[in-house]
Amino acid sequence: MTAYTINFDVISKIDDEKFYQLCRHNPELKLEQNQKGELIIVPPTGGETGRFNSELNLEFGIWNRQKKLGYIFDSSTCFKLPKGSNRSPDVAYIQKERWDNLTEEERIKFPPIAPDFVLELMSKTDSLKDTQDKMAEYIDNGVKLGWLINPDKKEVEIYRQGKEKEVVNNQKVLSGEDILPDFILDLTEIF
Repeated sequence: MTAYTINFDVISKIDDEKFYQLCRHNPELKLEQNQKGELIIVPPTGGETGRFNSELNLEFGIWNRQKKLGYIFDSSTCFKLPKGSNRSPDVAYIQKERWDNLTEEERIKFPPIAPDFVLELMSKTDSLKDTQDKMAEYIDNGVKLGWLINPDKKEVEIYRQGKEKEVVNNQKVLSGEDILPDFILDLTEIF
């Protein structure tokens, strides 16, 4: 299934509150908004991608329970990024002190914060270019580390703040580096 992008600029600007209300009143849709203000209707994943996403969240959750350094978020969480987009990565992590600095209302709605780490897992129907653009948008908004995992190619694109994208093939494990201390993701379940 293809994600659809809709530009409403000709009739109305969708500000933060309108976007939030649109999402609340259409819970059956997964919506995102890029930096241009365009709405993106994100289709649901298939079974294999959903299974892999669940495994990924489990791995990050176990690590986070042990380390207690921050918070893990799943693909249902929409973040209001600093440069205006509203995005929902498959996995996100935010350091505890940064999250705790948000107000209660900010935590309840779409948190106005760039995660420290994001992960996007490609499904067979995702556009590689669109997902790469999304990863670049995350980094441009302050995300420190991002992984774009492409199971079909057995490839991972690693995005880091202030550095060129790194592409690794047939990798068995990924290190969380200094953003996710001591976190090691075993990719053999996905590849």
